[in-house]
Amino acid sequence: MLGNISIWQLLIVLAIIVLLFGTKKLRGIGTDLGSAVKGFRNSMKEEAKTDDTPPSAQLSEHAKTDAERAHTTQPVDKDKV
Repeated sequence: MLGNISIWQLLIVLAIIVLLFGTKKLRGIGTDLGSAVKGFRNSMKEEAKTDDTPPSAQLSEHAKTDAERAHTTQPVDKDKV
């Protein structure tokens, strides 16, 4: 189906899209889409890294992050300090 579309038809569609949305809006959409793809790739790389580590190391990493969260989220009582 894509083989039946000529270059002129693609240029007309591109011109209509630019007229409808404007170049600034299209640039913003492109930037947002690029950052979303980059974030997805980074998360896939991080997932691959955690899959390579042994399960016992994964548990210790999770425990460490939980301990850090507990340490930073607890309110400090100024009277006891």
